[in-house]
Amino acid sequence: MKNKLILVVMILSIVASGLIFAGGAQETAKEDENLRLVLLVKSLGNGFFEAVADGGQEAAKELGNVESIYQGPSASTAEGQIEIIETLIAQKVDGIAISANDRDALIPVTKKAMKAGIKIISFDSGISSGGRIIDLAPSDAELIGRQQIQLIAELTDYTGKVGVVSATSQATNQNEWISWMKEEIKKPEYSKMELVEVVYGDDASDKSYREAVGLMNKYPDLAGIISPTTIGILAAAKAIEDEGKKGQVQLTGLGLPSEMQQYIINGTCQQMALWNPVDLGYTSTYILKALVEGEVEGKPGDVIDCGRMGQVVVGEDGMSIMGTPFVFNAENIATYAAIF
Repeated sequence: MKNKLILVVMILSIVASGLIFAGGAQETAKEDENLRLVLLVKSLGNGFFEAVADGGQEAAKELGNVESIYQGPSASTAEGQIEIIETLIAQKVDGIAISANDRDALIPVTKKAMKAGIKIISFDSGISSGGRIIDLAPSDAELIGRQQIQLIAELTDYTGKVGVVSATSQATNQNEWISWMKEEIKKPEYSKMELVEVVYGDDASDKSYREAVGLMNKYPDLAGIISPTTIGILAAAKAIEDEGKKGQVQLTGLGLPSEMQQYIINGTCQQMALWNPVDLGYTSTYILKALVEGEVEGKPGDVIDCGRMGQVVVGEDGMSIMGTPFVFNAENIATYAAIF
């Protein structure tokens, strides 16, 4: 009887050890599993967002336990992004950083994602409060908007009519920048300038091109065009050249150096600005990782270490600023065109 009791105890010990080992193995496997962090952009086929994806990959390599996934709809629509987010919820990814096509339309699905345990932030083009934890702005909206007027004023000698070729009419960032353009141009030094019209190319090359041509036809004495969107400024540059208005209609905006190099060098667009999109993807990935691993909660005052980008401080309502736009011209365009 005593031997049987000893045998039972041994069997139970072995079983218990096996369960503990199995549990430990499962726990180790879970720890070894990479975090799946998604960069969801406005649309695919956009050089700016492809550079964002490069930044995500750079951050993932540095962090070691992160898989950076790049996704976006074929067209810049909220519906396309919503469909992708639903799929990502089903796939149970760990975090999503979104450049939103619509500030408010994504909120129901991003709330659903957060309820499922997925960390949501927005970058570049924000989601309204309640639909994300942190919104990473590439720069300060006021600075960007005012800078655009300053750049076109320098090119037009502070004189003449100026039009804007924007992205979509619902784009959060575009609308904020344009509102600050309108404020800046009220200053006395711009008294001989007039912002005549804002048109929308919907971040489509062909439509942006037509809208730029339409501005030049509607205002034969147009002095300049501002296009604070990488697709729009490229289309506007081609439109100016095709219409024979190079030197007559000045151009500035936010553009990719690699796409705009020829137009910067030949003088169609003598100067433009942009933050580094690689840094946006890089910083967003670091922020998502910190949120997923519980290093921060995204509350005002939280400080997030973002590798080579330094520290990002979370402000009120989750707002955070990455940096300030850089001005590209003929002197420096070649250097940056080789990067992005």
